[in-house]
Amino acid sequence: MRKFIIFLLFYLTSPAFAQDMLTIEITGGRQGGLPIAIVPFGIQAGMATSPIDMAGIISSNLHRSGRFDPMPTARLPALPVDNSQVQFPVWQQVSMPHLVIGRISGSATQGYTVEFQLFDVFREVQLLGLRYSATSSTLRQVAHQISDAIYQAITGERGVFSTRIVYVTMTRGSGGRIYRLNVADADGGNPQIMLESREPILSPSWSPDGQSVAYVSFEGKRTAIYVQNVRTGRRNIVSSSAGLNSAPAWSPDGSRLAMSLSKDGNPEIYVLSLRSSQFTRLTNHPAIDTEPDWSPDGSSIVFTSDRGGNPQIYQMSASGGTPQRLTFTGNYNARPRFSPDGTQLAVLHNGGNGYRIALYDLQIRQFTTLSRSSSDESPTFAPNGSMILYGSGRDLAAVSSDGRVHQRLAVGAGQEVREPAWSPFAD
Repeated sequence: MRKFIIFLLFYLTSPAFAQDMLTIEITGGRQGGLPIAIVPFGIQAGMATSPIDMAGIISSNLHRSGRFDPMPTARLPALPVDNSQVQFPVWQQVSMPHLVIGRISGSATQGYTVEFQLFDVFREVQLLGLRYSATSSTLRQVAHQISDAIYQAITGERGVFSTRIVYVTMTRGSGGRIYRLNVADADGGNPQIMLESREPILSPSWSPDGQSVAYVSFEGKRTAIYVQNVRTGRRNIVSSSAGLNSAPAWSPDGSRLAMSLSKDGNPEIYVLSLRSSQFTRLTNHPAIDTEPDWSPDGSSIVFTSDRGGNPQIYQMSASGGTPQRLTFTGNYNARPRFSPDGTQLAVLHNGGNGYRIALYDLQIRQFTTLSRSSSDESPTFAPNGSMILYGSGRDLAAVSSDGRVHQRLAVGAGQEVREPAWSPFAD
């Protein structure tokens, strides 16, 4: 049986146990991250405690990006909470280029106001100052928004802390396996269950507007592709043809889904118009064609095929035509995903040392191996291209696109978590 079909069977039969929450473990970092001081946010008189560790979340976010090295709270030389308390020489003496301070006011019943300022210490100027309104349930979201604002103000690049991820977990209990499709903040916090089933769930894929997720479900003992609204939970079946319905991928404009169907015999790449519900067949080959992904401009599709003997990556026009083989190095290359700028592919690559996440440069046609274990799967780019999230056995992991920052989103207690997908920006 072909290797990537074996991988699917392994996923469907592997054991798992129970755990509810993702946690972050930093396993590597960028040398010389930019120092930054994030002072614990002040609270208004009358508030017994802060409703959230705003500074802690911001610090963790910036640290995880690999671009920053936040000063530990215990080493902060001062704890200002408003402009009048900021003394730049104090921070200049510890060579701190940037300083963040903030305040939280309000109550759980009346709502909260969160303010923060970002300072350039050596120029002694304020770079940014913003105010947010929040409820108890949205304070964490505000922390991510502040993190994004700081990240962009200093680096000039858009931050991804306010984006979300979906992933599949599997647990085993007395009644058998339970599969869950989960959605969480990009740091793994605020997890919510979108779907719970006793049948497998595979291949979640975000719509370009971030409102819906397409996925494969084995409900009814057969495969079908669903599209589910993340906020409302409403869903509908978009493909339930005879045979396999698998690997949905949204077009950049959100009007079509590429997928692999075996309704005419063996798995081929099809494109479904979500407006007309009409299918267009793109490939026609006795081999297995699966795992499509669209180029950012929507002009082409890459996919996995074993038409050359082993699974390799091919590319073809989104309107059809003759596929061109892209990868020749390694005996297994699969699950291609375009980088946001369209210059690279994240792939599952086996060059003889196990299954690793690698980047494939489409111009020079070379691989760069990024991950470290031998059982990695399902790479997905952050929407700014800075990180790649992937499955790694019982955990999710992430690596920076330059390979210098490694993170692990450990589930603990043996929970199996797979099939991650990173959301687009919420414009």
